[in-house]
Amino acid sequence: MKALCFGSLNIDYTYSVEQFVRGGETRQASAMKIYEGGKGLNQAIALSRAGLDAYMAGAVGNDGQFLLDFLRASKVSTEHVKVESGISTGHAIIQNDAQGDNCILLFGGANRCIGEEHVKAVFENFGAGDWLLLQNEINGLDLLIRTAKEKGMTIVLNPSPMEDNILSLPLECVDYLMVNEIEAAQILGHDGEGEGLALELWQRYPDMTIVLTLGSQGSVCCRGGEINRCAAEKVSAVDTTAAGDTYTGFFVSAISRGQSVDEAMSLASRAAAISVTRRGASPSIPDLSEVI
Repeated sequence: MKALCFGSLNIDYTYSVEQFVRGGETRQASAMKIYEGGKGLNQAIALSRAGLDAYMAGAVGNDGQFLLDFLRASKVSTEHVKVESGISTGHAIIQNDAQGDNCILLFGGANRCIGEEHVKAVFENFGAGDWLLLQNEINGLDLLIRTAKEKGMTIVLNPSPMEDNILSLPLECVDYLMVNEIEAAQILGHDGEGEGLALELWQRYPDMTIVLTLGSQGSVCCRGGEINRCAAEKVSAVDTTAAGDTYTGFFVSAISRGQSVDEAMSLASRAAAISVTRRGASPSIPDLSEVI
């Protein structure tokens, strides 16, 4: 079984601030670091560090070569990542405040240059029994979902950052939906919170497994109308940037290896808890041995 993460690769410029900058305001940052990031890259790293045979597909500019080096060092295959000349790699401007929370400004760059021929060439190497992880930081999601479905792959969608395009996708083809409360409420089209959102999403998409992360309140999974719950680990957070991506990668790794939903949620929750105690996105993701 192979796990393909078709998604974004970003250069993260992370600024440490006491409070987030507001409109019309200028603030001094106490530190600035450059990290490897992007939700696609983060999730591919998490898959690999959780023990899966992980493949990354996407696009970078010539300035993104160090991202590919980082993926290879983490045992993620990069043969399906295109290097686009004349286009800059996607990047993120991240503010990380004193409480460990963050706010992020994204620039798509090469992440928005996914073409049909590229997609076709990548999927020639995958088929039934393989897994596909998607996020919403690249273009072409409709084509990716439909192609993976035709191939018989298991499809996992993390619709972050949540935008209107998600509602036009063939969500009925998705096997696992990984969402937080805000994303779940946006898909449903109304305000709401808590595990009731997961149940309502499952009622709308009964063939889908819904995994809803609730921050410090833990996470829930709704499959076949049954709710599984997992408490969050109590840690002192310094940077939450890749917590959701870490959770997704470790959850998928456990489920794809035949572990139960409860086991997968527990493993993912512990991995995410470790990640928020460290700075940076993908550099904060732990190895499976450390989580165990």
